[in-house]
Amino acid sequence: MEKTKLTKLEKYWILYDVGNSAFIMLVSTIIPIYFNYLAGNAGISEVDYLAYWGYAASCATIIVALIGPVLGSIADTRNFKKPLFTVSMIVGVLGCAALSFPTSWVVFLAIFVIAKVGYNASLIFYDSMLVDVTTPERLDMVSSNGYAWGYIGSCVPFVISLVFVLMHDKIGITMGTAMMIAFFLNALWWLLVTIPLLKKYEQKNYVEMPEHPVRDSFRRLGATLKDIKGEKNIFMYLLAFFFFIDGVYTIIEMATAYGSALGLDSSGLLLALLVTQLVAFPCALIFSRLSKKYPTELLIKVCILAYTAIALFAIQLDKQWEFWMLAVFVGMFQGAIQALSRSYFARIIPPEKSGEYFGIYDIFGKGASFVGTMLVGLVAQITNVANAGVSILAVMFVIGFILFCKAAKMNR
Repeated sequence: MEKTKLTKLEKYWILYDVGNSAFIMLVSTIIPIYFNYLAGNAGISEVDYLAYWGYAASCATIIVALIGPVLGSIADTRNFKKPLFTVSMIVGVLGCAALSFPTSWVVFLAIFVIAKVGYNASLIFYDSMLVDVTTPERLDMVSSNGYAWGYIGSCVPFVISLVFVLMHDKIGITMGTAMMIAFFLNALWWLLVTIPLLKKYEQKNYVEMPEHPVRDSFRRLGATLKDIKGEKNIFMYLLAFFFFIDGVYTIIEMATAYGSALGLDSSGLLLALLVTQLVAFPCALIFSRLSKKYPTELLIKVCILAYTAIALFAIQLDKQWEFWMLAVFVGMFQGAIQALSRSYFARIIPPEKSGEYFGIYDIFGKGASFVGTMLVGLVAQITNVANAGVSILAVMFVIGFILFCKAAKMNR
C-alpha cells in the first residue's frame, strides 16, 4: 500500500511552491492594479494598459523560452542544478523587492520583466527536481501537494499585503509606501521558505561532469531535440500542453488586468482572486486523491474541458458577481491541471535528462504563454473591446484537448 505521508525532502520541495506562489499571486492581483495606477497617472488608456501588460508578460516568457532549454541541459550536469536554481531564485526575489521603487510605468514594467524571468527560470530547475525528491509512484501526489500548499501558503503574505494596500488611507500611509511594504514582504517570504530546500536537496539524477560542461550541454540539448522528434508520444503531449496550458497561464496572468480594463472594482477583484486560492487548495488535494483511482489522462481531460467552459463564460463577463463566479471555477481546476500536467510529463521522460526535458517543457508551457497574453492584448487593441481578446482562449483549449487525446493514446 502506498504511503501518503510526505517525507521531509518532499515537504521542503513543496515549500518552494509556497514561496514562489506568493510572487505569482502578486502578479495575478496587486501588481497589475498598481501598474494601472501608474499608467493612469501617465494618461494611458485602459485598453492600452491591458495591451502593455500583456506585452510585458510575453517579453518575460520569450526570454525564458530562449534560455530555458540551454540552462536545463546544463543543470543536468552533476551538482549544477542547485546553483542554477539558487541564482534564478535570487534574481526573482530581488526583482520582486525592487518593484517598490519605480514611479514610472515604463521602469516598473522593465523590473517586472526581470523578476518574472528569474521566477520562470527557477521553475525549470524546481520542476526537474521532482524526480530527485520522490519516487515515480508518488509523482502525482507530491506535485499536487506542491500546488495545493502553494495556493494556501501564498495567502499569508498576500492577506497582510492586502491590508496595507486597501487600507493605506486609514493607516496613514501613501499608496506607494503600501506597495513597497507588499513587495518587500513577499520577496522576504519567498526567500525564507526556500532555505530548507537549498540546505537538503541533492541531485540524484544527472550526467557526469564532462570536460566542457557548457559546450557538451548544447550538444546534449541538440541530441534531445532530435530524439523528441522520434519520441512521438512526448512530442504530441508537449504540443497539446502548449495549447491548453497557454490558456491556463494567460487566465492566471491577465485575470485582474482584464477585470480592471472592464472597470470592475479593484477591491472586489483582489478579494475574488483570494477566493481562487482558497478554493484551489482543497481541490488540488482532491484531484491528488482522484489520481489514485482514475487515470491521470482522464483527469487532465476533465480539467481542459472545464477550462474551455470557463473561457466561454469569461467572454460575456461584465459584472462583479460574474468575476467572483469565474474565480471559484478557476480555483476548482487551476491547481489540478498544472500539477497533473507536471507529474504526467515527469513520468514519461528519462529522469537523468529531467533538466533538459523540463527546459523544453517550459518552452511549451510558460515560455509559450506569450502567445495567449500577446493575442489577448492584440485582439483587445484591434477591436477596442477587452472581452473580445478572451475568445481566443476557448479555441486554444479545444485544440489542446484534441491533441491531448492523441497523446494519451500513444502513452498507453
